[in-house]
Amino acid sequence: MKITKLVLGLAIAIMTISCNKDEETNSNHTSDELAVNAKMDEISDDVSKIVDDQFEIQSSLDKTAETPPSFLPPCATVTLAVTATTWTRTIDFGTTGCEMPNGNVLKGVIIVSGSTNFDLPTHVINYNFVNFYHNNILIEGNRTVTRTLASTATLVAIHPVATMDINMTATFANGSVHTRVGTRVRELIEGFDTPMIWQDNIFSITGSWTTTFATGTRTSTIIEPLRVRMNCPHIVRGIIEVERNNNTATIDFGDGTCD
Repeated sequence: MKITKLVLGLAIAIMTISCNKDEETNSNHTSDELAVNAKMDEISDDVSKIVDDQFEIQSSLDKTAETPPSFLPPCATVTLAVTATTWTRTIDFGTTGCEMPNGNVLKGVIIVSGSTNFDLPTHVINYNFVNFYHNNILIEGNRTVTRTLASTATLVAIHPVATMDINMTATFANGSVHTRVGTRVRELIEGFDTPMIWQDNIFSITGSWTTTFATGTRTSTIIEPLRVRMNCPHIVRGIIEVERNNNTATIDFGDGTCD
């Protein structure tokens, strides 16, 4: 079975699903569950972008008087509180809806905090949600992002690497509740040498996570790194393998074109 351009504006080139006719119907990958999985993928990506953005701004404030531009829209209000040891940035998207550059509409609050000691080789950033909605999906949970500068298999040059500890619950408008746990590694592979220009940033994303549905769980693993360009609202390249009850779907995001 092939599906082209699955919901949520994600440019999914081809999805191939292998099914055993002897297995029960509810063991197969349904289009509804794949749609939920894709929506939660995009939520994770947007939250990761917001956490990265706020850390970069706070880090720059510590080092220079010049504030780098934020990719957040004007409808998002950021409040900063600093103590001797901790900074906290509260991002309020309001209650009526605040549209992000990629078209997603956010409501509510995300709170991002971390240490004021930016000389540490590794930074643990905390984030949590307060009445936060992503396209009318209620998101709850609080976890961490661990940031460091490192050389990796993706890029030998020292570059920012952020490991996101995912643990979130999503309540959809129809009342269905889904949870996701796992790890998402986001590497800034281009644009890290131009901190005042966020449009040239390109990220490579790896990781794996498990999403729980009423009918069971689905495990997703990035088998070819996802490529995210800040000047494009969609994931432009990469492959995710999704497995449930020995049925495997591969989601191919294309050749790098912003389509």
